[in-house]
Amino acid sequence: MKIGIYGQFYHENSGIYIQQLLETLDRNKVEVVIEKKFLELINLHDDIDKSYSHFSTFEELDESYDLFFSIGGDGTILKTVTYVRDLGIPIAGINTGRLGFLATIQKEEIKDSIELILNKKFYISPRSLLTIETSPKNDEFGVLNFAMNEVTVSRRNTTSMITVHTSLNDEYLNSYWADGLIVSTPTGSTGYSLSCGGPVITPDTESIVLTPISPHNLNVRPLVIPDNQEVKLKASGREDTYLVSLDSRIHTLKNDTTVIIKKAPFKINMVVLEGNNFLKTLRKKMLWGEDKRN
Repeated sequence: MKIGIYGQFYHENSGIYIQQLLETLDRNKVEVVIEKKFLELINLHDDIDKSYSHFSTFEELDESYDLFFSIGGDGTILKTVTYVRDLGIPIAGINTGRLGFLATIQKEEIKDSIELILNKKFYISPRSLLTIETSPKNDEFGVLNFAMNEVTVSRRNTTSMITVHTSLNDEYLNSYWADGLIVSTPTGSTGYSLSCGGPVITPDTESIVLTPISPHNLNVRPLVIPDNQEVKLKASGREDTYLVSLDSRIHTLKNDTTVIIKKAPFKINMVVLEGNNFLKTLRKKMLWGEDKRN
């Protein structure tokens, strides 16, 4: 078995859990390859007896990997996705951050959880993504023109709202007078979209959510559409430019630029341990339906 490992930060008190992970994988004779910068962080804080192979870019990965561990929070998983891309390698998130809605493996349970994974006691939860194109064409996004949580159009360098002209399959929908507009996947429905009043959507639902950010139109509410629809956005405002973010990656576009958002042609495979699921995570992490009568 071959496993890749990625992490962004070396969280305080997380060293013991990283050590447990590496020892468990080594004991099970697993080939481990660690992202180069994260490996440097590990070596800086811990005395690692074994020498590990490393990778730095997507091009160094291939289908020979059986699994990928993301060590951190949900933001680390989103960064891991930029490495895995369309390779189909299952991602298991180990939560050493705060909430950890996507990173469902708790660091305190790391030994038992890894044993379950190595013994194939998990299932795959496929997650849809969004891709972005622009007209006129803008090469700023490069190959990272996708997002697993959301694509967001928002104002830049101003306190004034922007107008986001929106159409679905080339049919005019609405002009949002707001701070911006979030176009979210079901996975992203529990993130920024939820904070702005959007609905929670289960991961297997084939849909996209349009959630305005602080809309000036009081009769505008979040809208759920099928994920086979193409969303076109064009923003205008007092500034000459506006912001487009793909998960946490931010870009600046000119006001005359049209953004075209569609469902990506590939999915990300998330590892879910047996006995766990989205609804349990919703109740545990979001305190969904928390009521003393329950």
